Amino acid sequence: MIAFHKGEIPFALLLLPFLAGLGLSVMYPCAAYLTGLELALGILLLAFVSLNLGYQKLNLHRVKWIGGLLAGAMLLLTGMVAVECNREINSAEHFSKQKPAYLIGRITTEPKLNAGILRFVTRIEQGGDTGKLQLMKGNLMVSVKVDTARQMNLSYGDRLIIPANFNPVEGPLNPAEFNYKAFLAHQNIYQQAFLIQYQVKVLEHDAGNPVVAYALKLRLNLVNKLRSAIRDTDVVAVASTIILGYRADLRKEVQEAYAKTGTMHLLSVAGMHVGLIYLMITFLLSFLPHGKRSKLIKIVVSIGLIWFYALITGFSAPVCRAVVMLTMVIIGFSFNRHINRLNVLAVSAFLLLLYNPFYICDAGFQLSYMAVFGIIIIQPYIYKWAYFKNHIAREVWLVVSVSLAAQIILFPIGALYFHDFPVYFLASNVFIILPSMIVMYAGIVFLALPHIPILSGSLAWLLEKTISIMTKTLSIMEHAPFGSISKIWINGFEFVLAYAITIGILCFLIQRNKQWLKFSLVAILLVSISFSLKAYRSMNTSSITFFSLRKNTGILFRNGGDGLLLTDLSEKEKAYQYSVQPDLDSCRISNLKYLGKDTSTVNFSKQGHLIRFKDQTILLLDQSFEGKTFSDRLNIDYLYITGDPHINLPFLKQNFNFKQLIADGTNSTRLLKQLEQEARLSNFTFVNLKRNKSVIWVSN
Repeated sequence: MIAFHKGEIPFALLLLPFLAGLGLSVMYPCAAYLTGLELALGILLLAFVSLNLGYQKLNLHRVKWIGGLLAGAMLLLTGMVAVECNREINSAEHFSKQKPAYLIGRITTEPKLNAGILRFVTRIEQGGDTGKLQLMKGNLMVSVKVDTARQMNLSYGDRLIIPANFNPVEGPLNPAEFNYKAFLAHQNIYQQAFLIQYQVKVLEHDAGNPVVAYALKLRLNLVNKLRSAIRDTDVVAVASTIILGYRADLRKEVQEAYAKTGTMHLLSVAGMHVGLIYLMITFLLSFLPHGKRSKLIKIVVSIGLIWFYALITGFSAPVCRAVVMLTMVIIGFSFNRHINRLNVLAVSAFLLLLYNPFYICDAGFQLSYMAVFGIIIIQPYIYKWAYFKNHIAREVWLVVSVSLAAQIILFPIGALYFHDFPVYFLASNVFIILPSMIVMYAGIVFLALPHIPILSGSLAWLLEKTISIMTKTLSIMEHAPFGSISKIWINGFEFVLAYAITIGILCFLIQRNKQWLKFSLVAILLVSISFSLKAYRSMNTSSITFFSLRKNTGILFRNGGDGLLLTDLSEKEKAYQYSVQPDLDSCRISNLKYLGKDTSTVNFSKQGHLIRFKDQTILLLDQSFEGKTFSDRLNIDYLYITGDPHINLPFLKQNFNFKQLIADGTNSTRLLKQLEQEARLSNFTFVNLKRNKSVIWVSN
């Protein structure tokens, strides 16, 4: 790796303890110790200032490490305090700590309509009843069921009054399920409300930040301009996403074509997009003469336009990183200052994390910074591996080296989050260079100019054809043989080892020191042992998973890599992909069969409503059992209530001996409440799969 002198990258070094403090407080909340942390930070700051004032008298040049130790400790505590101070749920003024009848707040995001549900985030300002209101704060995720017969025109900045019918955001209920609760918590959202349209009353329109409101309206107008000129909705969605960062219309299938070919960065407005915008601005300002006045005009116009572009695209973490970095580079180069890219990267991260410490949990923020870090550190060495006399070949190799550097550094974090690795990422990233430039420049010119029939039509045609060809080509790559390696599930220990292997191999290739090679081999050995142990445990594990589903049935019988699934869901349904598929992938089930008719194998049999798996018996009790009685009570391990039968707990006890009573999401709320009440009075275990975590039986 590049051997930087520590004097060249002070912010990069100072950023490390700050990141450690942020990470510690995110993983282990310490709100109870906030006062102590602030006191300790104040003492350290006082000691740091005092030692610097008495530097010569105390001869501290002999123990220089004291200053570094104090600075590191202060930054560590600063990170911890920053997270806790920004965690609004700790505040006594948070609306969830009160008992209001109504809440008043402003919409802070663009409302998005999907399947008849309008979703948006509301910033709560007041709460109470009709007689008295008091100041409150906090973010609330609001979902409104829209009446198709009546229009509901809500937009950013609208001030609303809604009933305080909110509930805590639920955590994951099924194995390997996406943790939506943590995702929202990192945006300071801990409560959600599900309302009907008539419950939402608008008190005031356009009461938000006027600059943000203008930018969002401008973006929507630009998206509508694309819609009016291009017929293909998928092309409009991709163009809106690439150029403007507007993702509302992007279909999942189109998104997966980019994700599984390693070109997802094209759909996330970040460094490449901001860089292309800056090149365009530089070209347009090239007519200005040389001189101090012209230089100042270039600086102000360039910085102003790239920040305006960031505003239109929604100020996402990646685009903020790119704009902050580019702003510093523009100022530095304009005044002939030496710019260390790693230091600039650290400064931009420091500023953004001071503004919002929870950016550290944002996947886009992490991927963006890690990619740039890899390009800065690794790409120069990869580029030196080969030299081409041909100019075009050198440019292609430059792109390949950048893509390789980014993919090397992102592989562990990509495997941790997305469980997938695009095999053809080099080919796809080289391919999209020209199309992405055409889309950006043609799109910007098309959106910037008024409607000129021939020119606008030509630009729209060019946009449509370019995006269509690009998407179709990437789709072919996605479905090509061995196009991606999927079902990669690693734990935290393996994640750390993956980065240890990466660092060791790179250091060996750069320094040719065999110690780094030994280090990498040890890490590879540890990863191999971990993978082998997981595979062994998986192949020798049998389990039954009763999935927690809102409106459906789901039971998985797993024996090693084989699985039998009893469900009324199809693979394309959202509930299946969100709640069932992750468990199938994490267990690496290679042979999955769906249960329908009666079947019998060595370890499994299904005869009518009775299922036997290993030494466990399950009875699927539905409406066909209503009114039936048995002379002898049946011995059952799990009694699974489905289909909303008219039964009660005394009836079940009279006819069955069972260890656990489970009811799925197909049952009515009435039946579930009845069984819950009867079980509580009888001191009996009952699991309502509509509200509780999945039930898992694992063989010994």
